[in-house]
Amino acid sequence: MLWKEKWSEEKSENLPKTAISYLEKCDKTFSPNIYIILKLLAVLPVSVATVERSFSSLRRLKTYLRNTTSESRLNGLALLSIHRYININDEEVLDKFASVPKNLDLVL
Repeated sequence: MLWKEKWSEEKSENLPKTAISYLEKCDKTFSPNIYIILKLLAVLPVSVATVERSFSSLRRLKTYLRNTTSESRLNGLALLSIHRYININDEEVLDKFASVPKNLDLVL
């Protein structure tokens, strides 16, 4: 009731707009329960669309033919499918995985 009364005295234009701004103005020692609730509210996702897209992508990848795919390969395929907006340079990938270690002496 004290928290409600504190903010009822403020003008509407002076009220914080987000849970994080309320959290910054909340005194942890004076109202610890309100502080915890605001902290939870600030970190809760607004939607679960990203998770749903991830599961849909995984369902498309893990078909019957690929059922024996190893976990690391499946994780890599899932990441490529989910984050397809990231541009991958083929040359950089080849250079990274095809490079010869520096301490290995090659005899030609």
